[in-house]
Amino acid sequence: MRKRLGIISFFVVIFVAFIFIWNYSYLQGREDAYIPVIDVPSGNYIPSERGAFLRFENPNMDYAKMPVDENHQRSLKDYYDNRAYLGAPPSIPHPVAKERSFGGNTCIQCHQNGGFVEKFNAYAPVTPHPEMVNCRQCHVTKNTNTTFTEFNFDKMQPPKVGIGANNAMPGSPPMIPHQLQFRESCISCHAGPSAPKEIRVTHPDRINCRQCHLPQENRAVQELDTSTFLRQFDQLNEK
Repeated sequence: MRKRLGIISFFVVIFVAFIFIWNYSYLQGREDAYIPVIDVPSGNYIPSERGAFLRFENPNMDYAKMPVDENHQRSLKDYYDNRAYLGAPPSIPHPVAKERSFGGNTCIQCHQNGGFVEKFNAYAPVTPHPEMVNCRQCHVTKNTNTTFTEFNFDKMQPPKVGIGANNAMPGSPPMIPHQLQFRESCISCHAGPSAPKEIRVTHPDRINCRQCHLPQENRAVQELDTSTFLRQFDQLNEK
């Protein structure tokens, strides 16, 4: 009798151990099966969008209360004339004291927060990326107004502005017609005394620009069957 109970107890222990090990392995297998999902960047976001909000933490950068200087306004023509092509970094239109100067000691002094410069009788444009201090990597001085040789290159025309120019629908907020890289702080170009007058916004206090304005993708829009969006109640209840 004792021998039979010992054999039964042995098998019970083996069974319990099997259940425990199997349950542990099962749970481990389920845990390893959960692979974290990594969202693929769509390219339609601004990595440093917080830069626009950081500017408003500066009490001297109250765009809503900045007066418009009618005698020193910058136009879109001036804005694009200072670029070799559409989307290119602006050239440096003034003399540079030291050819290899860059960053916080020189460029950022005027272009981080802007302001009127008596020497050039103009407002210094505000950079949308003051954290990138190696300015001369992209911005070069403008030494000539002519090209090295004749060519047939046709300069791209800038996007149109105004009512209905970049709107997806009549009355909707205009879309963003340019790339977003290095333009993380929308308010830098669209508000303040140095902003081109044609694209200066009327509501600089609303700094969450992407809530209403979306990037414009240059792709053909497929024709939709509008009947899908029509009310189908009468047709379904005709019988």
